[in-house]
Amino acid sequence: MDSFRNGFGVQDIGSKRQRRLKLRPDDPTPTEGLWPLVPKPACDPLTQPLLSAITPPRLVYLFIDFVPVIFLCPNFYLPCLYKYWGNLLKAPNACNTRITAALSHTNSLSTLPSSQELAMKPICPLLLLLVALGSTMAISHDYLDALTKSILFFEGQRSGKLPPDQRAKWRGDSALSDGSEAGVDLTGGYYDAGDNVKFGFPMAFTTTMLSWSVIEFGELMPADERRNAAAAIRWGTDYLLKTLSFPGVVFVQVGNPISDHSCWERPEDMDTTRTVYNVSADRPGSEVAGETAAALAAASMVFRDVDPGYSHQLLESAMRAFEFADTHKGAYSDDPALRVGVCPFYCDFDGFHSDMQDELLWGAAWLRRASEDDSFLNYIQNNGKTLGADDNINEFGWDNKHAGLNVLVSKEFMEGQVLSLESYKESADSFMCTLIPESSSSHIQYTPGGLIYKPGGSNMQHVTSISFLLLAYAKYLSKTSQTVNCGTVQVGPASLQLQAKKQIDYLLGDNPMKMSYMVGYGERYPQRIHHRGSSLPSVSSHPESIPCKDGSDYYKSPRPNLNHHVGAVVGGPGEDDVYEDDRVDFRKSEPTTYINAPLVGALAYFVANPDADLLLT
Repeated sequence: MDSFRNGFGVQDIGSKRQRRLKLRPDDPTPTEGLWPLVPKPACDPLTQPLLSAITPPRLVYLFIDFVPVIFLCPNFYLPCLYKYWGNLLKAPNACNTRITAALSHTNSLSTLPSSQELAMKPICPLLLLLVALGSTMAISHDYLDALTKSILFFEGQRSGKLPPDQRAKWRGDSALSDGSEAGVDLTGGYYDAGDNVKFGFPMAFTTTMLSWSVIEFGELMPADERRNAAAAIRWGTDYLLKTLSFPGVVFVQVGNPISDHSCWERPEDMDTTRTVYNVSADRPGSEVAGETAAALAAASMVFRDVDPGYSHQLLESAMRAFEFADTHKGAYSDDPALRVGVCPFYCDFDGFHSDMQDELLWGAAWLRRASEDDSFLNYIQNNGKTLGADDNINEFGWDNKHAGLNVLVSKEFMEGQVLSLESYKESADSFMCTLIPESSSSHIQYTPGGLIYKPGGSNMQHVTSISFLLLAYAKYLSKTSQTVNCGTVQVGPASLQLQAKKQIDYLLGDNPMKMSYMVGYGERYPQRIHHRGSSLPSVSSHPESIPCKDGSDYYKSPRPNLNHHVGAVVGGPGEDDVYEDDRVDFRKSEPTTYINAPLVGALAYFVANPDADLLLT
C-alpha cells in the first residue's frame, strides 16, 4: 500500500470499524420533489415484469437505449420507473440528476391523443422487451482469460531471484540481500502493491486467500492454471517459512516504508534502507503470527497430494507460528520501534486488547481444517467469546477476519453438525443478509452502479473478498441443502452466487464507466496504475540505473505506464462510480496482492459456471 507524493507520505487506510450506509426498508425514497410530473396510475400489467427484470444499476449505462422508448411511451413507463427505480435517485450524482431531468422532461412532452396512446399500447412492452434482452445479453465475459491474467499478476509482484519460467518479462531480480542485516535469508516473497516493501501481514493474508481459492475452487480450474496458482502460493509460503527460521522470532517486514515511499524507482534498482523488523516474546505480534499460521495451514492442504513432504513442513510450521501467537499475546503495532515501520500502513488498527483478536481464531480455524486436530476445535469452542467471536462485524480483509472466520467455521457446523459452532453459522447468515437487497437487514453501501463500497481506499479489496465469501458460503449451503433466513426472504445458494457475479462482472466491465478494472482484460482498462515497476522502463529496455528521485518524471507523466502489469486489479472507482485513471491517486489506481488473491477463486467458479445469473430467471 503506497502513498508516494513526491516525498514523504503516509496513507490512512481505514479501520475495522468503518461506517456503513444503512438502508432500511422504511426509509423514504427522496423522489417526491424531483419528479413532480410523474403520473400516479399503477404500472401497466405488461410493462411491470419487464421493468422489474432490469436492475437499477443497468439504467445508468443503458440510459441512451431507454430514452427513445420512454419518449414513445411515457404514460406507460414513468409510473413503473418511479416504482422500481426510485432508489436509484438516492445517490446525488450528476448522472442520476441527468436521468431524473430527462425522465421528467419526457413526461411533460406527452401530448399523444388517446387514440394514438391506445395504438401504441401493444408496442410499448415489445420495445421494452428488446431493451431488457439487450441489457442482460449484451455483455459476456471470458472468465478463463480473466483467471489466467489474475494469476499472472503475482509474477509481476515477485521479489528475489526470478525463476527461468518467469512470464512477466519486464521484471528482473531484486532485493537479493534482504535479511542480511539480521543475519537471515529473507529473499523472495511479494511486494504488496506498487511500492518495494515486503509487508508480512498482508503477504500472509494474500497467501491464505490464494490457498483458500484453490481449496474451494481449484478443481474447476484448467490444469495449467491450477499449477500456476500453486506456484504463486509456493512463492509466498517459501518466504513465510524463512520468516520462522529463528526460534522465538517471526520476521514481519523488510524495507523501511518511509524511505521507500520517498522514491519512485524500480525494485531492480532499489537502494533504499532494507530494515528488517521482527516480533518476539518481548514484543509480540499475535496478528501477524496468527495470519502466518493460517497461511501455512491453508497452503498445506493445497500441496497435500502433489508434494506431501512440503505439505507436512508447512503444517508443522503453521503450528509453531500459532503457538508463538497464542503464547505471546499482543499487537505488533503496540511496540514503538515496530510502529514506526508498520504504521500507518498495515497496523491492526483496533489493537489486540479490544477483544477483537480475530487472527488467533482464524489461525486456529485453519489449523483445525488442515489437521483435523480436535485441540484446535476445542480452542475455537473455548476461546470464541474471549477472543471476540461474538462481535458480529461485517468485514473481511487483511485487517479483519470476522466474516471469513464465520464462513470458514460454519462449514464444519453444517457438514459435521458440531452444535457448539452454531453461533458462527448465525453470524455468517447475518453477514450474507446484509448483501441481499431484498432482505430486511441493514445493508452495506453500494455505489449507484451496484458496486460494494467501503470508504478508505483500495475498495476492490472488499469487492473481491466479499464475492469470494458469497461463493464459498453458497457452496457450503448447497452441499448441505440449506438456506439463509433473511427475515422476509429465504436466500438460497443461487442468490448468493448471483450477488457475487454482479460484483465480478462490474469489475470486468459491466459498470457505468464501461471499462475493466483489470489491466489487460477487455478493450478498455487502466493505463496509469500506481506502480513503480510498471510505470518505469524495464531493465531490459533501460539497463542503466534510475536513481530514487529521477523516477519522479515517470510518476508525474500523463502518459500510460511503459509496462503492462497484466492481471493487476486497481483500487477501483469512488462511491460515484467514477474512475479517472490517475497514477497519483493511489487509493483508486494502485493494485495489491490481496485484491487479486480472493479474485482467483471467484473467477475459477465462474469459469465453470458462466451463466450463474440465469439460475434465478
